Amino acid sequence: MRITSALTVAAVVLAGLVAGAGSSTAGTSAAGSSAAGSSAAAYCGITWGSAEKSAGALSDAPLTEVRTGRHDCHDRVVFEFAGPVDGYAIGYGETWTEGEGLALSPYTAGGALLRVSLRAPAYDDAHQGTVPYAVGEHVANPLRYSTLRDVVFGGSFEGYSTFAVGVRARLPFRVLVLAGPGTHSRIVLDVAHQW
Repeated sequence: MRITSALTVAAVVLAGLVAGAGSSTAGTSAAGSSAAGSSAAAYCGITWGSAEKSAGALSDAPLTEVRTGRHDCHDRVVFEFAGPVDGYAIGYGETWTEGEGLALSPYTAGGALLRVSLRAPAYDDAHQGTVPYAVGEHVANPLRYSTLRDVVFGGSFEGYSTFAVGVRARLPFRVLVLAGPGTHSRIVLDVAHQW
């Protein structure tokens, strides 16, 4: 009789412990997934990734200006063209000068290098340059930028224009093609401040 009673008490205690552990585990699990959800939330909602991006076709509308900008969650490089342009290939890796093949990484500041190939020339129909940069020149002074460190002109050859964009580290980026102002168009490169 004592054994049966002791077993009944042990079973009740064990059942209570299992039930308590289950609810505790469930609470931890819910809190854990909540914490995991918040830690997995993308910085500023950015879900761009860092894989190479390319699109569009070759255009004869020349590059006219390159400028940079700082934003709350990313730094920006804008390439403006005198006409419709939508062609680009942008990805992390070594960048070479157009027509010469000189590596630009030794001359570009930053912990990672974005290779920017624009499918449009930086010269007009008379082969006169449409931007004031020589091959190897630093195009921007990104002082106080969170991510952007350098923009170096790699030249323009056979309708393609190249830039090395130095950034702090390999970070997510996106590319936008925008119309305007007027008859111009822009290819915009945004690089996030963090993952």
